[in-house]
Amino acid sequence: MLPVSSAEQSSGTRQDSPKHFSTVVAASLVTGLEMFDLTVFGFFAVVIGEQFFPAKDPLTSLLWSVGTFGIGFFMRPLGALMIGAYADRKGRRAALTRTCWMMAVGTAALGLCPPFADIGVAAPLIVLAGRLLQGFAVGGDIGVAAAFVMETSPVSRRGYRVSWQLSSQGAAALMGATSGLLLTSMLPPAALSAWGWRIPFLVGLLIAPVGLYLRCRLPDATPHTRTTRSASGPVAELFRQHRATIALAMLMGQTIPVYVIVYYMPSYATRIMHMPARTGYLASALSALVLVVIPPLAGGLIDRLPRRKPLALTASACMICLIYPVFLIIGHATSTLAILCGVALISVMVALSAVTGTLLVLEAFPSRVRATGMAVSHALHVAVFGGTAQFIVTGLIKLTGNPMSAAWYVTLACVVNFCALVRFREQRSSADT
Repeated sequence: MLPVSSAEQSSGTRQDSPKHFSTVVAASLVTGLEMFDLTVFGFFAVVIGEQFFPAKDPLTSLLWSVGTFGIGFFMRPLGALMIGAYADRKGRRAALTRTCWMMAVGTAALGLCPPFADIGVAAPLIVLAGRLLQGFAVGGDIGVAAAFVMETSPVSRRGYRVSWQLSSQGAAALMGATSGLLLTSMLPPAALSAWGWRIPFLVGLLIAPVGLYLRCRLPDATPHTRTTRSASGPVAELFRQHRATIALAMLMGQTIPVYVIVYYMPSYATRIMHMPARTGYLASALSALVLVVIPPLAGGLIDRLPRRKPLALTASACMICLIYPVFLIIGHATSTLAILCGVALISVMVALSAVTGTLLVLEAFPSRVRATGMAVSHALHVAVFGGTAQFIVTGLIKLTGNPMSAAWYVTLACVVNFCALVRFREQRSSADT
């Protein structure tokens, strides 16, 4: 356990005050609200495919739907560059308030758009535009919010504070899965397809009043960004001096396991394994619950470890060993309990690895380019791997006719993650350079 200086103890006391706790809530939980708007699309991909991308083959309709879901991720790098650089130049609060407005407009476009049967080809185009705007907003928001939380935390409490942003994203997934479970249980299929799927999107519009109320009360700048600005601009410095860090950080993310195990599971269970929709939503809800509970525990643990990297390596190695057996259980289990246990076990490993990896990346960038660096590396990772995960898995299953091809792809992603972690240089320091 690392020694904690009196200065850090004093800082920790200040951070535990209601005022500082509210800044963590504003930065972390509002990101969760934004992620809820995104994840609802993934959970209702089957219905959205039927409404906006009708086709004779249901799997083709699902492919178009998850493809549109993925396209929004390709706007994330652009959003990360522009919003992250803006945050490094003008301050975190200014950037975080703007993402609320953009997310609200994108969500309204999705939740209020008439179906293909009413307005024809304009319907999928409006849905596509809404996804692009959502992707742009979240691309910058996640990195800026993570940098803000880290910079307002003492070194001895960074892991715990940053973990709440990841926990909020798990809460968003849990809310999305729960809404799917409730709506499929309470509404007949015709009502769910006609209007029921829109309810979560309309609830997601709360991002505008709630998000703006919380974020307008954040401090205008963190202690570090008031005095440390990049002379050449954050984007130029980032790609001139930190290219290797960005490349490794891209490969260290847990997007593929998360998007396949959590968000794709309802579609996988119903369309691929022909299980009741309730089973898929239960698995997603349990996985999301694990991603809510485990991150703060993992964050508290890594704050007490002399090094963060070994924990991330252990969790990544465990995932490599567990993915294939868990998918075998999903394919051959006769009880829902066995499926839930397998999914929960993988989700624990994902949470441990994600919290540790996020803090490793944040500490690797100096504060003058941290928001841009974190946003860009995360957005590139999600665009390349997360945005394509559901589409590739669905395509592999259709091409091979083997549901286990999903496990092959996720296992390969975990191997890449492990190799990148091995190469990544841990730079834990009490100084913020």
